[in-house]
Amino acid sequence: MQDYISDRVIREGLYVIETFSTVRATAEYFKISKSTVHIEVTLPNVLCG
Repeated sequence: MQDYISDRVIREGLYVIETFSTVRATAEYFKISKSTVHIEVTLPNVLCG
């Protein structure tokens, strides 16, 4: 996985944990799609190998 994606996944996860944010709110905050947030936050093993 490219470094910038890896960094974003970590930031997304921390944001969700710290703010108890929903997928929709997280997507809006990071200006990415809900699908992207869902995949990156809930399926990290698929992305990381």
